[in-house]
Amino acid sequence: MSCHTHEDNSPVIQGDGLIYKNLITEQTGAVNGFMLGVTEYYLEEYKTIGVHEFQEGFYVVEGEGMAKIGDEEFYIRPGASFIAAKGIPHSIKKAPGSGSVKVVWIHGAV
Repeated sequence: MSCHTHEDNSPVIQGDGLIYKNLITEQTGAVNGFMLGVTEYYLEEYKTIGVHEFQEGFYVVEGEGMAKIGDEEFYIRPGASFIAAKGIPHSIKKAPGSGSVKVVWIHGAV
């Protein structure tokens, strides 16, 4: 088991208006449901809604858009960070006319 990886070596997973890569998982030594990955969102509307049994933190590295956590909607750009608590619906969309929004995300046990 290797404790390191690089985004270029991680498989791309397609979603509805997004692509993501799992970077740190059980295969790289994570335990208790911890995961880290990157996702790029390409749509100008909320499409993929996440609801999980764990908390999920986000850090925006590229692009501009909006995030919706529960009933709260807010503007995001590089440097923004936010968290979705266990069981709270959340989604991200890019700003009209902009490129994709790329975020680093972290799953953590509650």
